[in-house]
Amino acid sequence: MLKGFPDWPPIWFAGFCAAAWLLARELPLVVAFGPLFWGLGLLLIAGGLALIGWSAIWFWRKKTPIEPHHTPKALIVEGPYRWSRNPIYLAMVAMLTGYVLWLGVLSPILLPGLFVSVLTLRFIIPEEEALVDTFGLEARRYLQQTRRWL
Repeated sequence: MLKGFPDWPPIWFAGFCAAAWLLARELPLVVAFGPLFWGLGLLLIAGGLALIGWSAIWFWRKKTPIEPHHTPKALIVEGPYRWSRNPIYLAMVAMLTGYVLWLGVLSPILLPGLFVSVLTLRFIIPEEEALVDTFGLEARRYLQQTRRWL
């Protein structure tokens, strides 16, 4: 990474959205989607925003940092964290997928899958290790009982 450049998931999300837009504009390949997919795309974006808001409330309630690469002060297992260990990342993937559908062309269709890989390698695996280091057996139980994505 660039020294001093913020290594945050929203920055990566914005970069992937920019790449999707650029691919759709410069290399559209096939105009593959129509109004149904535009509506589904907007629904995924709205649902993702709502899920981010709901998830972020739990960081505030537990008084633990939401930023990656910080030591957690609490293990959040309530709210959306009952079903997914990473609801904010899941929401970002849903929003990127929604944006790709809304763009209506085939060229950026692989970007959400690539974004999942980036999130997993850069953020999720280190965060899971930090949870285990900080909360031990309680974190291990949570990681075993709750799915990473859905």
